[in-house]
Amino acid sequence: MSVLFIDTNCELWHTKAKELGIKNIIRMPYTICDKEYFYDLGEKYDPKEFFGLMRKGNMPITSCLNAENYKEYFEPFFKNGEDILYVSFSSKMSGTFTFLDIAIKELSQQYPDAKFTRFDTKGISMSAGISVYYAAKMYKEGKSFEEIIKFLERFVPKVNMAVTPESLVYLKRGGRLSAAHATIGSILQVKPIIRLNDEGALESAMKVNGRKKAIATIAEQVIQNVRETDKYPITVLDADCQEDAQFLVDKIKAALPHAEIWTWPVGPVIGTHCGPGTVGVIYIGDKRN
Repeated sequence: MSVLFIDTNCELWHTKAKELGIKNIIRMPYTICDKEYFYDLGEKYDPKEFFGLMRKGNMPITSCLNAENYKEYFEPFFKNGEDILYVSFSSKMSGTFTFLDIAIKELSQQYPDAKFTRFDTKGISMSAGISVYYAAKMYKEGKSFEEIIKFLERFVPKVNMAVTPESLVYLKRGGRLSAAHATIGSILQVKPIIRLNDEGALESAMKVNGRKKAIATIAEQVIQNVRETDKYPITVLDADCQEDAQFLVDKIKAALPHAEIWTWPVGPVIGTHCGPGTVGVIYIGDKRN
C-alpha cells in the first residue's frame, strides 16, 4: 500500500485538497500576536485578519517542526510497512528538513520494510501547490509513485513564480533586502519583482518604479513566457489587495482570454516574509525565467 503526504507550505487551497481527497497533510506552524497556529490550507485562516494585524505592526514568525513532530505524522505508516511519497516545499526555504531527515533515519532503522521518498518541488506557496495538485490528481487516478515522480521531474523546472510586495519592510526584516536598499527603495517607490530560481530560492530579479508598473511588468512576463494554458492554470495570489490582483488578472485575460486563472489569498507563510499588499503569479513556462 502507498500513501501521499503534502505540507501546508504548498498553500494549495483547502477546497482543492478536498476535491482530490488529500488526507495526509503536514501542518506547518506560524506565530502571530504570541499565539501559535498550524496552517490549515485556508479552512479557518482569515487573510483579512492576518494581514490586518500585520498592518497594525504585529510581526508574525514561521518556525520549524521538530523530529518528534515528523515521527508522529509518519510512524503509523512506517509501522505498517507502507510506501510513502512526500511532495514538499523547497528545501532552500527552511531548516525544517534537517529535523525531517533525523526523523526518517530513526524510523527507517526501526521499520526497515517501509519506503520513504521526498520530492522537493523547489517552490513555496502555490509554486509548490501546483505541483502538489497534479501529483495528488495522478495519485487519485491510481498512478504509481514512479509515474508521479517522472511527471514531477519534467514539470517542476517549468513552474514559474513572480511576486511584488507593497512594502519593503518585510523583505528587510527577513534578510532578503538590506536596510539601506529598503530605505532608498521606499523613498523612490522602487518595487522589486521577486522570482523563484532553479534551486528553489527566492531572488530579486529586477526593480521597477511604481507599484502599478511592477504588476503590469509581471503581467507582460506571464503573457510572453506562459505555455500550455490549455492544460495548466495560471494562479494569481494576493495578500489582502484584491483590487491589485484583479488588475493583474485583467491584464492577463485581455491577452490570454482562454486561459484558466485561479485566484486566492496569500497564506501566512509567504505572507510573513513578503507582507500585506503582496501580489504574485504562478504559471507554467518552457523553463524557470
